[in-house]
Amino acid sequence: MHALILGAAGMIGRRLVDTLVKAGQVGGQPLSALTLLDVVQPAAPGGFSGQVRADAADLTAPGAAEAAIAERPGVIFHLAAVVSGEAEADLELGYRVNLDGTRLLLDAIRKANAADGYRPKLIFTSSLAVFGPPFPKVIPDDHILRPASSYGVQKAMGELMLADYARRGFLDGIGLRLPTICVRPGKPNKAASGFFSGIIREPLAGQEAILPVPDTVRHWFASPDAAVGFLVHAAGLDLAAIGPRISLTMPGVSATVAEEIEALRRAAGDRAVALIRRAPDATIARIVGSWPEAFEPEAALGLGFRADDSFDAIVAQHVAEFHGG
Repeated sequence: MHALILGAAGMIGRRLVDTLVKAGQVGGQPLSALTLLDVVQPAAPGGFSGQVRADAADLTAPGAAEAAIAERPGVIFHLAAVVSGEAEADLELGYRVNLDGTRLLLDAIRKANAADGYRPKLIFTSSLAVFGPPFPKVIPDDHILRPASSYGVQKAMGELMLADYARRGFLDGIGLRLPTICVRPGKPNKAASGFFSGIIREPLAGQEAILPVPDTVRHWFASPDAAVGFLVHAAGLDLAAIGPRISLTMPGVSATVAEEIEALRRAAGDRAVALIRRAPDATIARIVGSWPEAFEPEAALGLGFRADDSFDAIVAQHVAEFHGG
């Protein structure tokens, strides 16, 4: 099986590559080739004997989407996106990358399907931002899409296009509405949700963290390992059996900022918690306040998707990986 990963240089993309290479298979078939694309050149994985192409590419550039699928990968992981805060700050950039890039990829697949019957499995990473207020306390699978940010609108449009192209038989598609990934390693990104990781990651490293929202803010989380698990699990599903609702909310852990901080305290003590500095930011608070708090992801659970047991487990995973357990 040839796998194409768009956004392969990102945190989740790199972990996905490593997971697939270690497993030696994807979707129950031997992994024979990898195409890794991002706006910066991804690193080629070690320990993989199959064909690898790792290139810098912009899907919105003329011919880039056609080139991405030229070797007819059997499974495509579409992780490439401009994140929430950046998409809100730069409207044109968000629509160009998140909407136009997805549309151009889907159209390249459609044209290839017409030419030679090419029909890949496409796994599209969506977001909880496709939902907007007013919310019930716990959101069911059939809750209406009403995004309250440009990023959410762009992801909702991607979901609708994916469903239409799948309905027409150009591809087999599934959209995964990922929880906020926490704790994200590395440097902060421009996502509005970045502080959720920052208030754990930075104190564990002995550094100050900025908290821009009240402790009462509640959100839906999954660890990096859980996110990669969702993608790998989706690659092995029979998408024909899912039915017409192909974009699914992934399971997660619902926790408040205060509960995050207490999990940090249990893992690293009061000295770590003291490194959190409160600095209210009205823009971040508005964006995050428009996001849902908890879900009943019955469809995803019924298909075998699984998340972390608790926020303490999420923190423990980060500690084990980056702080020696």
